[in-house]
Amino acid sequence: MSTNNETLAIRDDMIRLGQALKLANVVEDGVDARDAIQAGDIQVNGETETRRGRQLHAGDIITIPELDLNLVIETT
Repeated sequence: MSTNNETLAIRDDMIRLGQALKLANVVEDGVDARDAIQAGDIQVNGETETRRGRQLHAGDIITIPELDLNLVIETT
């Protein structure tokens, strides 16, 4: 099974995990983001992340195993 890699471009130096999931259209809103994160469905840099407010910077990788997807954070 191959994982799809996609780039998530952000304007600032940092984005919070919940916001990144919404920007990438992985979830519809903050409630969905919270639920997915608290359920342990999201990994950041290879580790399960349960904090919706986790700060992400360029080079960080969000992994969503259910979707077979890696999102690589990149600043524009």
